[in-house]
Amino acid sequence: MSERPFPWSAFALAIATAIGLAVLGLPILPILLMLLVWAGSLYLVGSAPPPPVQANGNGGISRDMMGDLVEHSQTPVLVTDGGRVIIANLAARRLLGAHIVGQDARIALRKPEAISLLESNEDGAAVVRGLARRRDIWRINRKTLDGGLAIIELVNRTAEADISRAHTDFVANASHELRTPLASILGYVETLRDDIDDLDPKMGDKFLATIQREGRRLQDLVSDLMSLSRIEAEKHDIPNETLDFGKLVDRAARDAAGDRAKRLDIEAHGDFTICGDEQQLEQLVRNLVDNGLKYGDEDKTVTVRLQPQGDKRVQLSVQDRGDGIAPEHLPHLTRRFYRTDPGRSRASGGTGLGLAIVKHIVERHRGKFAIDSVLGEGTRVKVTLPLAS
Repeated sequence: MSERPFPWSAFALAIATAIGLAVLGLPILPILLMLLVWAGSLYLVGSAPPPPVQANGNGGISRDMMGDLVEHSQTPVLVTDGGRVIIANLAARRLLGAHIVGQDARIALRKPEAISLLESNEDGAAVVRGLARRRDIWRINRKTLDGGLAIIELVNRTAEADISRAHTDFVANASHELRTPLASILGYVETLRDDIDDLDPKMGDKFLATIQREGRRLQDLVSDLMSLSRIEAEKHDIPNETLDFGKLVDRAARDAAGDRAKRLDIEAHGDFTICGDEQQLEQLVRNLVDNGLKYGDEDKTVTVRLQPQGDKRVQLSVQDRGDGIAPEHLPHLTRRFYRTDPGRSRASGGTGLGLAIVKHIVERHRGKFAIDSVLGEGTRVKVTLPLAS
């Protein structure tokens, strides 16, 4: 066992101090006793060996130290000895259960791909599905150590797979939505060109009206896709522009209604100052009011109301009085291109992106979004936003 070098510099300082005290006239006996105690303490401290490092038989860190190192890692980690789990950190115990400590690792992981990796007794990786929940995906990495030990790391790949699946579904849905109006436009244009000489003017006007309607639908769809993309790109940037939300709601609601404004009942009075993106909040109000007017009863009003929620929040609600929405549809309404009645939605000019855009705007403004509906009575959409400090 190695020792620390003797602290000669400190010992020289002790002697110098003793000489100084003697020069000042202090009795020699107390000075010698002090020097003796000081030198003895320096010798004991200087020669004390460093604290021992816990080690296993192979000179590595002990199991206790290894457990302490990985205990609070967010990634589930197992340590096995001869294939049996001897350490499972907190994340692993939450994932697989505390009972896995002491179990055969093959029983703990129980998936064929994982068992093949463990039985190979070699470094490697495997991808398994349904380790904790039916649709989750995990990558299992195994690294062998000396003395029959091995470290098994479990990396959750579920979120990456969900994002990839969502992108694939989005591209497929967007392609379908774009293809439908394009096919209609091309079909009518081909008919007009083939029968241009014999076509009845009224029929030609009808065809052109259809082309114009589908062209506008295509334009609206592209516009909503661009809006959604822009909002998602800015979702981590908190808006800091101060706005009078009452005036904004009144203006945007009337713009959305147009010649249907007589069906609106707007209650947006009060001092509601918020920090937000003016363009996005206007789009939020227009989307909600437009939906209420489209799907509400044409003979009944749509109520747009602003009201305080405590001292720090304001709630915007848009209530229509239409057929309502079945409960099974409510959790899916903010999905892109989701429609409860595809035929009616397309006939009214809907793109299927309105509520998805609203949801992302609300999230960017750190608000809350909720939809309540009763069949035969109507639907109410509520948006709660924080007031400016």
